[in-house]
Formats: sequence, C-alpha cells, structure tokens
Amino acid sequence: MIKAGIIGSTGYAGQELVRLLLQHGDVEIKWYGSRSYIDQKYYDVFHNMFEIVDETCMDDNMEELASQVDVIFTATPQGLCANLVNEDILSKVKIIDLSADFRIKDVNIYEEWYGIKHASPQFIEEAVYGLCEINREMIKGARLIANPGCYPTCSTLSIYPLAKEGLIDMDTLIIDAKSGTSGAGRGAKVANLYCEVNENIKAYGVATHRHTPEIEEQLSYASGKEVKLNFTPHLVPMNRGILVTAYANLTKEVTYEEIKAIYDSYYKEETFVRVLDKDVTPETRWVEGSNYVDVNFKIDPRTNRVIMMGAMDNLVKGAAGQAVQNMNLIFGLPENKGLMQVPMFP
Repeated sequence: MIKAGIIGSTGYAGQELVRLLLQHGDVEIKWYGSRSYIDQKYYDVFHNMFEIVDETCMDDNMEELASQVDVIFTATPQGLCANLVNEDILSKVKIIDLSADFRIKDVNIYEEWYGIKHASPQFIEEAVYGLCEINREMIKGARLIANPGCYPTCSTLSIYPLAKEGLIDMDTLIIDAKSGTSGAGRGAKVANLYCEVNENIKAYGVATHRHTPEIEEQLSYASGKEVKLNFTPHLVPMNRGILVTAYANLTKEVTYEEIKAIYDSYYKEETFVRVLDKDVTPETRWVEGSNYVDVNFKIDPRTNRVIMMGAMDNLVKGAAGQAVQNMNLIFGLPENKGLMQVPMFP
C-alpha cells in the first residue's frame, strides 16, 4: 500500500486528488494538508466527503510528512513547493508538484513570467516534466515530477504529433483556449463571483498568460526549434473543462488520411488520448470528470492551414488525474489504475 500525503488538499485540485486516490485501491492518504483549515475536519470543508473522510486537516510541514509517506503531492500556489523541498526530503520521498515551480527549465524565464524568485533552482534540471504520453520512461525513475499545467497539457497533446513530424510551420502557430472557472482556483476573487462570470465570456492574460512559456518549451522540444506563439485563454461560465483550438500553416500538402494516420500512430496505444472520428469536434461535456483528452483536426485547404482541437477536464487530466498517472508510473503500477472513471453526462 502506497502512503500518500497531500499539501494543499483543500483546493480544487487537492480535493480532486482525494477523490481519485480514495478510489485507487493501492493508496492510503495519510496527510490532508491545508494552510487555511488546520485542525478542521476535512468533510467540513468538502461536504461530499461526509462519512467518507474522517481525518482532520494538517499543516504543510513537508519535513515531518516526508518521514511518514512514500509520495507527496503539492497542490499549492507557485513558489511554495520550491520553498519547502530540499535534498533530505527528496532522499526519502517522491514529490509530484502540481504547481509550476519545476516545469520550466530556464529559471530566468520562470522568474520573469511568474514574478517571484525561485527558491530551489538546483532541482529544476532534475525534475521530470510529467506529461506521461511523452515522457513516460523518464517519469518512471524520477523522484521529482513537475506535473504539467492544464492549458499546456491540452495544447501539447493536441499539437504534438504534427509538430514532431514537421507538418506545421511553428512560426504561424496560434492557440485559442477556453477554461471553466475552477481553473482559477478556490480562492475568493471578485472576477470569479457568480455575477461576474455568469452569462459572460472574456479573454484574459492576453499575451501574458503564465502557461505560455511552458507550452512554448514543450513544443520546442517536439519540433526541434525554438517556438514563440500567441496563446489566448478565455474564461467561460462552466465549472470544469478546457477546450483548445490551435491554428498553423501546413508545411506541405497532405490529405486527411495522412494526418489521421499520424495521430493514430502517436496515440493508438494511449489509454487517455482519444482521436475522434472524422468531422467530430472535441467537446468538454464528453470528458468531464475523467482523465481522457479528446483530440481531432480539420484541414482547411483554402488557407493551407490545419486546425487542431482538444478537450479535457482541467481538474483531472489537467491536474489531479495526471498526478495520479505519474504516481502509477513511478511505483510500477498499471498507468490507468484508479483513473478509469467514465466521463460524466449530463
């Protein structure tokens, strides 16, 4: 039985980790960490856990936690994990960090985009970017996992096969993305109040969103060249979901069948990436509550462009589900263990 601790268990991603790990079968949660609700019953914070979780919320003492568990999940704001982690802790326990602290390899880029000084840059190079479909073998031997962001996960998986095969001009790439409000976290913010969000859609973080350099870095690895792109996210009035629509010029004339064969060759063995049938566009409602990512594409011969699309649940594959997927790989369990929930509908 794997013993797990969660620092940040009372945020949306943390609660989703609890929900998934409780159904896993090979995991025992030993520590429900929370700065805001210390000494309160977990079910008083999330009433869906009544008569399911009787434990009390604890603090974020990673030193003490590392001596009690096999894996620590940090579902926390940027900067906290980097401030807590040290060599002694990493020698005792695996860490799966759901924040951005170790995702970007260039510390200067991280500090520029996130506006904070990195507290432990010595671990950045060691950290493995935990996108399982791409870095599976490296993840298996890692002690520190940088769990990808929600927008980068959906964007990268939607675009990766064509970037890797050199079929798109990376200099022309534009990503338009939509997210449900849970992507902004559980903290109280005026911009996320019901009256502010309901019956409204808006772009935000235009040309400045912090996930931009993460997407650029991963697609640079895929294409073998430095990528700079426009990424524009939008907030939509729904609880969960990410929808990505990306546009790029084709580098040569190709048929639907040729591109479909490429997507199939990359993802046919992947449990959680579903390449949809022709003319079926991804929809957030068909992946809600699950670890699946639905992807597809459309060739526009009139403009010589391809439109690449993806949809997923931002709290599952975009956060907690991906973290569990990483944990399974690290501990030699079936990668889909505890993650085969059928998407919820309606």
